[in-house]
Amino acid sequence: MNSVARIAQGLRGFAVFSCLLWLACATSLFAAGRTECRSLDSKILSHPVAYCVFLPPSYDLNPERKYPVLYFLHGLGESAQTLLGSGGWNLIENLWEEKQIGDFVIVAPSADRSFYVDSFDGKVRYEGFFIREFIPFVESHYRIEGQRRYRGITGISMGGYGALRFAFKYPQLFGSVSAHSAALVAKLPPVQASSPQEDALAHTMGTAFGVPFNMQFWDKNNPFTLVENGARATGVQIYFDCGTEDQFGFDAGAQAFHELLTAKKIPHEFHLYPGGHDWSYFAEHFPASLEFHSRAFGATPPSN
Repeated sequence: MNSVARIAQGLRGFAVFSCLLWLACATSLFAAGRTECRSLDSKILSHPVAYCVFLPPSYDLNPERKYPVLYFLHGLGESAQTLLGSGGWNLIENLWEEKQIGDFVIVAPSADRSFYVDSFDGKVRYEGFFIREFIPFVESHYRIEGQRRYRGITGISMGGYGALRFAFKYPQLFGSVSAHSAALVAKLPPVQASSPQEDALAHTMGTAFGVPFNMQFWDKNNPFTLVENGARATGVQIYFDCGTEDQFGFDAGAQAFHELLTAKKIPHEFHLYPGGHDWSYFAEHFPASLEFHSRAFGATPPSN
C-alpha cells in the first residue's frame, strides 16, 4: 500500500475507533469542573460553529480570577464534543483531582474536515474564522488572561497539523503548542490526475486542498514549509509526539519535523513512543501535553 493510501485509510479508521478506546480511560467519578457546549454564529463562515468549553474546578468559586486558555483541535471526522463524548473530559478531571495540572480553560471548536486552513476554493475560511473571530469571541466571553504566554494550542492528527501550523504562522498569538500523532508529511509523493491515489486524497481531506487535490496548495500550508521559509515561532514552547507504529507513517513525518527544527536550532520536545494512530495511544500521552501546557502557563496545581 503506498503512502497516500495509508493516509486515507488511517484517517478514516482513526475516527471509527475513538469512542470505544477512550471509554476505557474514563474511570474517574470526580466532577469538580464543568463544561459548556454552545455555538457561535460565524460571519466569516456564514453558519453556526459548535464549540465546547471545559472550565476548571475553581472557575465558579472565584468570579474575579482570569485563566490561561488551551485551544484543542480535534482530528478528522470528529467534533467539538470529542473530549466530552469519548471520555477525555474524565481524563482532564483526573489530572485536576490528582493535582497534576493547574487550573486553565480548555476550548474545543468543531472544524469538520477543514484541516484548519482557508480552503483552496475560498469557500471555507476556517483559518480566518479561528484567528479573527473565534479566539476574540472566546476571550471576551470567558475570563481569559488574553496574553500570549497564557494562550496555548494543541491537537491530535488533523488537529495536530492545525496546531503546529497556527503556532508557526502566528507565533505572536501562542506561547505554547503541542501535538499528538500530527498529520505531518514532509513531502507527499506525486499523484497523477484522476488516479485512485488522487481520489483517495480528495475523499480523505475533503475540499480543503482542492478538488482535484492541489499539491502546491498543500505544500504552501505545510508546517514544514513554514519552518523552511524562516518561521521560527520565537518564544513558543513546543512539544509533539507520535507512535512508532503509526498506521500511515506520520511517525516518519514527526521524525523529519524534529530533524528540521533541530537543524534550524528551534528548541522543542519530541518523542516517539510505541503505539499506533489510535485513541488508545492518544489517551496514554494526552496527559503529557496537558502537563506541558500547565508548566508553560505557570499554572500551579492547588494545594488543597
